[in-house]
Amino acid sequence: MPDRRVTLVLCTPDGELLGALPAFDVPTQWWRQVDDVVAGARAVHGVDVRVLRLLTCETPQYPGGGPVSYLAEVDAVPETALQTWPGPDPLTDEPLRLPYARPGGHRMDLCWAAEVLDRRGIAVIGAPEQIRTWNLSSIWRLPTTSGPVWLKAVPPFFAHEGVVLPLLDPAVVPPVLGAEPGRVLLGEVPGDDQYEATGEALLEMVRMLVRLQTGWIDRTSELLALGVPDLRPAALIPRIRAAVEGRRAELNDAEQRRIDGLVAGMPGRFAEIAACGVPETLVHGDFHPGNVRGAPGRLTILDWGDCAVGHPMLDQLAFVQRLDCADRESSERLWAQEWQRVVPGCDADRAATLLRPVTAFYGAVVYQHFLDNIEPDEHPYHAGDPLAALKHAADLAD
Repeated sequence: MPDRRVTLVLCTPDGELLGALPAFDVPTQWWRQVDDVVAGARAVHGVDVRVLRLLTCETPQYPGGGPVSYLAEVDAVPETALQTWPGPDPLTDEPLRLPYARPGGHRMDLCWAAEVLDRRGIAVIGAPEQIRTWNLSSIWRLPTTSGPVWLKAVPPFFAHEGVVLPLLDPAVVPPVLGAEPGRVLLGEVPGDDQYEATGEALLEMVRMLVRLQTGWIDRTSELLALGVPDLRPAALIPRIRAAVEGRRAELNDAEQRRIDGLVAGMPGRFAEIAACGVPETLVHGDFHPGNVRGAPGRLTILDWGDCAVGHPMLDQLAFVQRLDCADRESSERLWAQEWQRVVPGCDADRAATLLRPVTAFYGAVVYQHFLDNIEPDEHPYHAGDPLAALKHAADLAD
């Protein structure tokens, strides 16, 4: 994958379009990652920017690379000669545009964070560092008198994260300094992202999640009342049907037949899943080693924006899919043992097997939901995902 060749189209926080900086290269491919874009603009052009949103890209879909352009804001007109932007006016209003993707939008989030810190007697002692921005989150690192803190703002369909996080076991989630629907301020989690974790570290993650989930078995009504999405069968099956119908024309005849058979059998499949005896509870929704940070013995589960009420074994399938055979087998074995301990006689292994095509369908549901609720310029992040998930479901048909 090629590195990015970045063009920044500049505007002021008040919404005046200024023009485009000459393109420059950054050493990473991920479109959503903008810390290196900010650093590149400063190093190459001497300009401090805040990236607002993706404008154009030439590769077909995420994860990125290649020529890409963003809208960014500056506090003053740069000395560097700006080029006329040949594309559509990036400031033309779009109803689905997120607040942090609009000129001046980041300022509101940063001011909120400063107010939260001030109430705690903590001061910001340096310039906030923009880390990431895309249709699913805006993330900033703020240096403070108490060490680094992290500001995360999210779109409305993830707004429940700010409501749920303060209710979760603080031994499992990041330190919550402030939270409200749509944004959170979190303390630093020392250590590393655990994408490459193996062995006992993976088993520790499984124990952490199951222990947390068991505490919410009889409290799902509280979660639903807070706006946490519902993944229980009565709510999920209609959404699966809608996702299939929306992409039917993109499936070949064999895929349509296999998927139609799966969808027709969903009520019976969910009845079999219920008979396995694993109760519905809080689901993380995107549980994989990369969403865990720290070090063995002091791990923290991140990114609760996808959390929902549903079957907890939905989390297992995303977690194990990229593990090698030995780690996968040990993780699955422990998962079954942990639930057997909580609910003697349950069959978590069978529930997980029955849920495999459901998980693929749910991926299609989620990605289509993103596309339906983000502005068109940012569709490249997810454009191919719903169809890929449906094709995967077809491959899992019995």
